[in-house]
Amino acid sequence: MIKKLFLGAIAFLLLNAIAFTQTKDEKDVAGAVELLKTAMVNANKSALENLTSEKLNYGHSSGHIDDKKEFVEKIVSGASDFVEIDLAEQTISISDNVAVVRHVLNAKTNDAGKGPGEVHLRILLIWQKQKDGWKLLARQAVKIG
Repeated sequence: MIKKLFLGAIAFLLLNAIAFTQTKDEKDVAGAVELLKTAMVNANKSALENLTSEKLNYGHSSGHIDDKKEFVEKIVSGASDFVEIDLAEQTISISDNVAVVRHVLNAKTNDAGKGPGEVHLRILLIWQKQKDGWKLLARQAVKIG
């Protein structure tokens, strides 16, 4: 029991140390990623439009590329319906006004006409810092296994 408490305390301290080493921009980008995830699950049109660049280039693991309008419409219409999204192994690298985010996305879906499903993807997101905040400029997904 004491060993578990000790290991738990060490893990807590390490996670806090990692959180404190993030820059303000890295925290802002991580927040934008979370907002995007929530907007996709909730099919929130205004949030999706606010978080994405007018020049969005959104690549699916199938090879299809959406622009901003098509991406938002697919989510809002339910053609691409994320019921739950879990992100793991996220890294954020910032160079000037560009952020490169990589993570693993595991999601439960209910895309129109296809019924319940699951997707497991490696994602690359490119965010650009604009005058009104970080905007998703590009995304590419690759199927895992």
